[in-house]
Amino acid sequence: MNAANDDAARQETESAGAKPRVRDRIFDTACELFYRHGIRSVGVDAIAAEAGTNKMSFYRSFPSKDDLVAEYLREQRREVWEHWDAIMAAHPGNPRRQIEALFEAHLVTVKDKSCRGCALGNAAAEIADDDDVLSELVRHYKKEVRRRLRKLSHDMGARDPDALGDGLMLLMDGSYFTRLVFPGNSGPIASLMPAVRALIASQLPATHAHG
Repeated sequence: MNAANDDAARQETESAGAKPRVRDRIFDTACELFYRHGIRSVGVDAIAAEAGTNKMSFYRSFPSKDDLVAEYLREQRREVWEHWDAIMAAHPGNPRRQIEALFEAHLVTVKDKSCRGCALGNAAAEIADDDDVLSELVRHYKKEVRRRLRKLSHDMGARDPDALGDGLMLLMDGSYFTRLVFPGNSGPIASLMPAVRALIASQLPATHAHG
């Protein structure tokens, strides 16, 4: 009896331990498919099949596809801020160098063949404005990118920090899409860093323009 109880307890523990693994597999698979193919074009059946599970397991892990999409967007956002904060920490007290380092790292990411653009920016094109939860996630993220770039521009002493921050954001977002259009990194992406530096210099006093 004790042995049977032990076996039952062990099976229950193994089953409980398996649930997070199944959920993680579904989530990781969904993240990859959403980024590669788009959110709306990837259905629950495709996610479950690619993850090696079924719809029943999917709905045990996530109440709905929209819940999964929201978690995907939050995870993408978390990874971006983690990456961003690490770059800022590497150049404390030097906002100009922080901006340059941010774009240098961005350039490496964008030039990678696996890059399909900004995950949250891509989602903005697919999510309806009346989808309050998902659209707010995207809007909040983009507003925060804008706020951070404007703050860095202000800290750097730009004449018009809001205009500089917005210009830098345009370069950041635009670089994603031009890289996708021009093969082999042969297009405007090659001019990203000169454009960033020229834009910064245009906003700084002459004595600091080459600092």
